[in-house]
Amino acid sequence: MKEDGEKRGSNPLPPQVDVTVLVAVYNAQRYLRECLDSLLQQSLQHFQAICVDDGSTDGSWDILQEYASKDRRIETIRLKENQGQAHARNVGLRAARGTFTCFLDSDDRLSPDALRSAVDVFHAHERVDCVLFHVVNCDEQGNKVSDYPMPTFEKLSGNEAFELSLTWKIHGIYMVRTSIHRQYPYDETCKTYSDDNTTRIHYVKSREVRCCEGIYEYRHHAASVTHRIDATRFNYLKANESMRRQLMDLHVPNHVLTLYENVRWLILIDSYMFYYNHRKQLSASERAYGLSEIKRVWRDIDTSCLDIRHKMKFGYMPFRWSWALFRLQEEAYFSLRKLYDLFRFAQGRKAFCPSPQGLSAIAARS
Repeated sequence: MKEDGEKRGSNPLPPQVDVTVLVAVYNAQRYLRECLDSLLQQSLQHFQAICVDDGSTDGSWDILQEYASKDRRIETIRLKENQGQAHARNVGLRAARGTFTCFLDSDDRLSPDALRSAVDVFHAHERVDCVLFHVVNCDEQGNKVSDYPMPTFEKLSGNEAFELSLTWKIHGIYMVRTSIHRQYPYDETCKTYSDDNTTRIHYVKSREVRCCEGIYEYRHHAASVTHRIDATRFNYLKANESMRRQLMDLHVPNHVLTLYENVRWLILIDSYMFYYNHRKQLSASERAYGLSEIKRVWRDIDTSCLDIRHKMKFGYMPFRWSWALFRLQEEAYFSLRKLYDLFRFAQGRKAFCPSPQGLSAIAARS
């Protein structure tokens, strides 16, 4: 299928390489060189990096062309308009020649041994279909802040990995066999969030899931999609619906569908919290859209699947017979939470600030 963009690169790579790295790029010039440098510093030499410019309006494309002209492992594709990360990655996936595939976001980095470390795990364990990187959270400047909090494990079954991923007890940054990835490409239901679905499908279709020591440096910054305050946040609800449909198509066991319906319910409540906290920053049309999406999903969720603790806990009760009552509950619940947070903050300041007598004592000791 002909893509709606242009593809460039220097001398082509051999027909088969060890790994294909998918790099979706959109207005990433600030961090892009760090990302690409981390690829060129890999100890594993036989890889293919497919960088798809998703309609950038900054200098990202020029940077990609500069690197592609220097190293034939960097291949570039330019899309005419922004269509979202999932679409850009799928464009790259169609050109993948690696036995294994992973992604690298254009503002993130890999440690020099990352690709080699993951490939070694595949070679050592023939039943492994997904290998998780060791994820390190970094600040905007790229400084390490913390490791991703994840339980240690030697191996997981695909179903075990899937269930842990529902609440992100294990993350979704990994290398997968390209044969599985081609069978289950990225979900393009929404421009944002629906790529999480693909991670979970890859896990559930895996025989074994293991970890490696290679480090993926995940950069947190205000410009990232997940930190934006706009109506795209409500796309998460549509992405969840797509996930449920895919699970039903895969004929997963009923307990898995029940578990996921509970996850959908918690995300619905979280979406209302986002609406409550940020509605003053949203436009009138965004507020209307957000509420309509919340209401639609509120009607759609099978509340008979919900755990008793969700049905009976204030702030989480469905009140299926009355949208007005459900909204009243949410408004009261998040208002009380806000008051409680303010009270705790005030108590903390009171504990921190010395009394007048304390200040006098401090002065006397000076």
